[in-house]
Amino acid sequence: MEPPTFHSKRSPDGETVLIFQGQWKTSQPLPPPDAATATLKGARQIRFDCRGLRGWDSALPVFLFTLLKPAADTITIDFSGLPDGVQTLLKLAFAVERTEPAREQPSRFPLLHKTGLKVIRLYREGGELAAFTGELVTALYQILRGRGGFRRQDLWFFIQECGANALPIVSLIALLVGVILGFVGAIQLQLFGAQIYVADLVGISMLLEMGAMMTGVIMAGRTGAAYAAQLGTMQVNEEIDALQTLGLSPVAYLVLPRMIALILMMPLLCLYADLLGIIGGAGIGIGMLDISPVSYLQQTQNALQLDHLVEGLIKATVYGFLVSFAGCLRGMQCGRSASAVGDATTSAVVTSIVLIVVSDAIMNVVIHFIKTVF
Repeated sequence: MEPPTFHSKRSPDGETVLIFQGQWKTSQPLPPPDAATATLKGARQIRFDCRGLRGWDSALPVFLFTLLKPAADTITIDFSGLPDGVQTLLKLAFAVERTEPAREQPSRFPLLHKTGLKVIRLYREGGELAAFTGELVTALYQILRGRGGFRRQDLWFFIQECGANALPIVSLIALLVGVILGFVGAIQLQLFGAQIYVADLVGISMLLEMGAMMTGVIMAGRTGAAYAAQLGTMQVNEEIDALQTLGLSPVAYLVLPRMIALILMMPLLCLYADLLGIIGGAGIGIGMLDISPVSYLQQTQNALQLDHLVEGLIKATVYGFLVSFAGCLRGMQCGRSASAVGDATTSAVVTSIVLIVVSDAIMNVVIHFIKTVF
């Protein structure tokens, strides 16, 4: 039986011809994969010459898939020179996304190659972000024109899910944040005999920053992650493909009700968190500093202004948009495996929290500038 052999030819324009000869069967010792991988360095296009091939079984498509898969994103591959059976198997193998193993082997490609792959991936993610935003705006425009849309009961379901069902965790965190602010403030203000100003510290902090931010972080870990997991699971089960086949827009049908529900509920949750935070701070002021409830309430009323409340509610609305946008985007970008759903969920939470912090800094600067000018 003629042994399997493999060599390559490189043309000046970067085209590489992979030449296979002999019997490519599992009973034969195959060429070392490292030597075969080295032939692809610098190649721009690959084609095959199998005129010397005397026989093959699963060994040949497995060898080719292992060889070509790492470079499939950067090299143009012409399968026409392979036997018909091998072409069919490779096209099926490349069409199905590979399931990520629990632990990736370190890449042996040079730093420049890795940098190039990251740039290509960043470019693709930018295109996906622009496409998702465009579909979202188009779906919203169609709804405003009375064409298309989503089921009304879906919107009510998500309002209940991200509103009423989130009250227990928002209550606990907001109350404890108020207690922490009051306790820290009480220790410092007691040194100057100004413990009554604990009411100012807790009230202004909750309305301006902590109420909106803590609610946003809670909803990022709770609702944003849930959105990514739900949409990612639909990707795995091909339910989103089924919607597209039926002529329904997944963005309008699945994404919009989730985003609208969270954007509507975030200001209400923020208002609720503000109230509970002030109650938590009042517990410290009344119980630890011996301030009368009437004095604490009057001091809080004197310290708070309508601008503080409006500013916090605006921030909460922006956080609601960012959290729902990040969760739905990561869910729609999810791959076709269980590990991809986990990655999408983690990415949604991280993206949401980063966006919350960055947007908070930007809004603080903009609001300060507006107050200064006007």
